Amino acid sequence: MTIFWGLMIPFIGTTLGALCVLFIKNELKPVIQKSLLGFAAGVMVAASVWSLLIPAMEMSDHLGKLAFLPAAVGFLVGIVFLLALDRIIPHLHLGSEESEGPKASLKKSTMLILAVTIHNIPEGISGGAVFAGLLMNNSKVTLAGAFALSIGIAIQNVPEGFIVSLPVRGEKGRIKAFLYGMLSGIVEPIGGGITILLASKITPALPYLLAFAAGAMIYVVVEELIPESSEGTHSNVGTIGFSLGFILMMILDVALG
Repeated sequence: MTIFWGLMIPFIGTTLGALCVLFIKNELKPVIQKSLLGFAAGVMVAASVWSLLIPAMEMSDHLGKLAFLPAAVGFLVGIVFLLALDRIIPHLHLGSEESEGPKASLKKSTMLILAVTIHNIPEGISGGAVFAGLLMNNSKVTLAGAFALSIGIAIQNVPEGFIVSLPVRGEKGRIKAFLYGMLSGIVEPIGGGITILLASKITPALPYLLAFAAGAMIYVVVEELIPESSEGTHSNVGTIGFSLGFILMMILDVALG
């Protein structure tokens, strides 16, 4: 049950954020949306470094000066994996009028949800990889550290769940907007569960899986979150949000890990 709740915490964060669409009538002001997107980017970058890449290299100490190799390989594969998803899945980023991926006759709301679903996949993998290390009694992973990662992702998922549900509300109504926003996060516990199964079958793969999740998360930050938080006016607010998110995740990981 510990692992189950560890994987479910980020999904609960998304659900709570989507739930806000039932009660809040007004659209988010651009300055607030940019600060929340920057905050999410900061959390993801800090989690990639402290919770994923550093443990991946520490697990590879036996390789001596090549201890960076599994982290570097996994990171690059994670980037390529998200790049491939971007190319094969039709989706639409917030604030954009032009869809990405193959042409498809999907509604705007569906395309927005697909974009956030792609975004959530690496978060699920990262949680699964950390809890897999916990299950395998890896000395570089602690229960507190694993939950710090889950809590950090859940915190940034709350505004994300709300932001993605808002555009859907005008097209589908409040109830469907909530359900769509909530379901966009279901890939996280699913991806985490699959990652745990893979890691249990191939124990040496754990450092690669951690770095893979880091690469996928950094891809989302650079390709989506930072551009959306910095375009137009009030771009400095996104930078401030990034700083706060980074510091919060760093504190959570160091203090609890």
